Amino acid sequence: MDDQVIEQTHDYGVKRDEYFSTPRYDYVDLMPAGAASVLEIGCGTGATGHHARSEGKAAFCVGVEMFEPVAIKARDVLDAVHIGNIEQMDLPYEEETFDFLIMSEVLEHLIDPQAVVSRLVKLLKIGGRVFASSPNISHLAVIRHLMRGRFDYVEEGVMDKTHLRWFTPSSFATLFTEAGVTVDHLGSVYPSPIAHRLLAAAIGRPSAAWQRLNVHGHRTA
Repeated sequence: MDDQVIEQTHDYGVKRDEYFSTPRYDYVDLMPAGAASVLEIGCGTGATGHHARSEGKAAFCVGVEMFEPVAIKARDVLDAVHIGNIEQMDLPYEEETFDFLIMSEVLEHLIDPQAVVSRLVKLLKIGGRVFASSPNISHLAVIRHLMRGRFDYVEEGVMDKTHLRWFTPSSFATLFTEAGVTVDHLGSVYPSPIAHRLLAAAIGRPSAAWQRLNVHGHRTA
């Protein structure tokens, strides 16, 4: 394990348990009932895959997780868990294996997210769906700090110190379209406070109210 990965995993060790164990209920809700296969990058304790299975929406769940203590827990609920940095591993699956690819709050932690997305999309069946989210660097709070000359790292949120990349709504969508994914939905993970929405609309940037970007798409190429 190289020095950069060791430093990153040390930083993850101080995260709250919820950081690794909160299911993406919204993604599972969008899955139709059936025996689907799911690949989740940054699976944490496997909570999302476990929930999908319990809802009768997944029969084969694979996770990738860099932080070993939680990856070991995920092995209790998923069919397979690969421990390590997705940028440095080749997964042992044929192209067009999976029905769903989930990347929740993970792409911002990568050095070259475009290369990773392009590689992983090939593991999706044609028509297979992608669910992904990431912080919005054009959020109002970040804009306010930039206007004050600040770009400070913190323990969590948009400026989490473990983040290596940041995206605007446009650049996040482009990440997927350039990998052969048609983006069906680009929006916010959670509804924004009305004050944020009003201010963002007033400056002509409604998406500036979105703290976390959310993409739903399907593989077309």
